[in-house]
Amino acid sequence: MDKIRARLVETFTPLECLLEDESALHAGHAGAASGGGHFRLRIISTQFEKQSRIHRHRLVYDCLDDMMHTEIHALAITALAPSEI
Repeated sequence: MDKIRARLVETFTPLECLLEDESALHAGHAGAASGGGHFRLRIISTQFEKQSRIHRHRLVYDCLDDMMHTEIHALAITALAPSEI
């Protein structure tokens, strides 16, 4: 989880980066068997200003691309611009 958070902080310089590991809630789920975790992310960054929700999610997925389906099985994203808080 620290590696994921570090990558997000390095890429987005967020005002807030709250990453929660919800893997325990998904024990027994088929995806959990692969070893990838289930995470919930709330991130606030100026890079999300004037970006659509879909584009924000793409930016996050691009940032974590090499970790998807290995360290990360599922990621619930709330990506906001500072003007939205």
